[in-house]
Amino acid sequence: MSVPSAVPRTAPIAIAPKPPRFPPSRQGSINLDHPGIRSGINSPDSDSINGHSAPPCAACLRRRLDCVMSDDEESCVACQLHGMECSLVDSPQPRKRKLNGHGLEDSLSKRSSPGRSDNRRRRQHQPSLSSTAASSSLIEEMANFGGPTLLKRTLGLQTDRYSQYIGPTTDFEPSLINLSPFDPHDESLLARGTLRKVSEHDTFLLLPDYNTPGYGHVQDDVDEIERIVAPHGRKLIDLYFRIVHPGFPIIEKGVFYEKYERSYREFSPPLLAAIYILAINWWDHSEELANLPRPNVRELERTVRATLADAMYRPKLATVQAGLLLSQRPEGDQWAPTAQLVAISQELGLHLDCSNWKIPPWERGLRKRLAWALYMQDKWGALVHGRPSHIFAPNWAVQPLTANDFPDVEWDENDSEERVDIERGRTLFCQMIQLSQILAEILETFYTLQANQAVLNAGIQGTQLVLSLAKPIQLKLKEWYGALPAAIRMDSASQTNRLSSIGYLHLGYFATEITLHRRIIRSIDASASIASAAGGGAASLVATSPGAGPVVGVDPYIQHICRSAAKARLISAMDFVNRLTPSHLRAFWYFASKTNFALIGTFGSLLWATSPGREEADWYRRRLGEYRWTLSVSSKPGEGKGLTEFAMGMLDITTGLLKQLPEKPLLSRSGSVADIDAARRQSMLALGRTMSGVSTNGGMGSMVGSIGSMSGMESYSNLPSADVSGVQSPQTIDSDSSDEAMYGNFSATAGMAGMAD
Repeated sequence: MSVPSAVPRTAPIAIAPKPPRFPPSRQGSINLDHPGIRSGINSPDSDSINGHSAPPCAACLRRRLDCVMSDDEESCVACQLHGMECSLVDSPQPRKRKLNGHGLEDSLSKRSSPGRSDNRRRRQHQPSLSSTAASSSLIEEMANFGGPTLLKRTLGLQTDRYSQYIGPTTDFEPSLINLSPFDPHDESLLARGTLRKVSEHDTFLLLPDYNTPGYGHVQDDVDEIERIVAPHGRKLIDLYFRIVHPGFPIIEKGVFYEKYERSYREFSPPLLAAIYILAINWWDHSEELANLPRPNVRELERTVRATLADAMYRPKLATVQAGLLLSQRPEGDQWAPTAQLVAISQELGLHLDCSNWKIPPWERGLRKRLAWALYMQDKWGALVHGRPSHIFAPNWAVQPLTANDFPDVEWDENDSEERVDIERGRTLFCQMIQLSQILAEILETFYTLQANQAVLNAGIQGTQLVLSLAKPIQLKLKEWYGALPAAIRMDSASQTNRLSSIGYLHLGYFATEITLHRRIIRSIDASASIASAAGGGAASLVATSPGAGPVVGVDPYIQHICRSAAKARLISAMDFVNRLTPSHLRAFWYFASKTNFALIGTFGSLLWATSPGREEADWYRRRLGEYRWTLSVSSKPGEGKGLTEFAMGMLDITTGLLKQLPEKPLLSRSGSVADIDAARRQSMLALGRTMSGVSTNGGMGSMVGSIGSMSGMESYSNLPSADVSGVQSPQTIDSDSSDEAMYGNFSATAGMAGMAD
């Protein structure tokens, strides 16, 4: 869904000196000589609320603002600017919502009356001040009132303004922007809004929230959300930061609690609702909540859908946070919302390098964490939905995360276990980013339309092309796994009963391996079909095309070692799932995990379908039956039920389709070994004669991946004689040797010993 800009970009550009903060026409109604407002504007970091002869109104007290009555005494200045009724008025008009804390239940009960939701959607907010343009500058200053708060001078989390990145090709000319005078806060007021310069080359346009659709009922929405979970809001917040936040640190915990201590009304409604929705999944893990009825999650979901749609008209970092958190629900469809989140993040400049921006250091770290979380959402979404990615390397300048991009202290210094959880979670998050980058390379190398066409154009040589391209990626996977810190290896959490989210990282690793090997197995099957159609049969080593000379056909020995390596991955993945404990299954799982569990069964089904003989097919059938049993055991309530139920359903579908396959032939054990040994000797001779002249016809240049260039042929003699049918014990398969023959002299499963023990 496209999100129209709140301010038309076709308006004329007016670049001129910044006008006075308060035009003469407004000076009669806004008293600038009041010591409180004067000090607030000149010293935005001031924390004093002095000079008042009376207590501040409820809204100003909640926001920690100087409360200044206007000359007309209809309300205080801040309430006029926000279009709210002021609690200091002697004879206030009937209010739609109360801001002084009491009467909340009455207000919320009225909102729940029939027909109220539709009427609320048709309301438009009308500011109390007659001239919104003249007051916009004061709104900008109000956003920075108060004391030493973590929200001061932020770019993406201001209370009353949102930002739009000014790109190099918009109607704003970058070279002219520098002609506009900027104040000490790097801001310059124009007719279209306020320019905010964050670096020498990056500028944003800041616009007021009140001009956007739905702004008038933001507080009604957040009140409604709080009513649904009341009185358990704070307990759910604590539950979220205890279970979800360590493994998915996309919220600045200190800033969040600072705002929550003042009022829940300071939050974007969709963000607050998203946190509550996720936290309710672990309702039973709180001793105080376990025996109480749960809030109505469906009602929360209906509210969050409407509020998130409104928030996209005034996007902030909280909008991206809410979208990412909602996408972690296993039952959700994340692809279309992911496209919207990518667009919003580009509006906010999350794709840029913010390392040297003039914003608070903690916001720089938060921006980088959000950017990489969105990158992961996009790449894993592309995998699980089979769609093209939205994020491309040429337009991605975000730097890798460092320790400085996380808060210094996010834990109770007296709670050592909490500290371990948070530090492990940060490591987990960073490693998942690295794995996602490898996954992105696999998707780009093998699963784009162009990449698929290149393999098709290679014809009978498609398998060799795929293997050559797979070698460097498999090496990266091996190195990544071998370098995993000890704190996030599977055996590291076995000694504790605390929940651990490291399972989603290791499951992601197996899904990445499977994604690579699925492409190899498919290419072998396709090459065999091409060779058979050419008249040589699947067992032919050399086929002759008219006028083209000899070309390499399908080598059954290469097929055998590729299938052996694939079988080893499947065994390891199934064994990993079998060893998951309740401390893993009850923890937070990344959204792609639901599909990643299913991909293991899908991969097994592919190997079953492409098995050359009945013995091997029967072996995969039995293993898939065992895998379904493992998933069913893990499907107990509260222990990953949503994740494994989906995988079981998909496994039932694929195995049902496999029953339609014709019965495969029986292969004699001795015949299989003899065929492979003969094929090995014949392939060595044939490849020596023909590989020097092999090239692709798919537009990708000469085939760097010809089998002879993979430095694996010299390892053929070291491979064990194995039955291609696969009836031998899977533990006897030398997967390391298979990898050497397939990719080169390295083992793709090195480092797995600790998991297999």
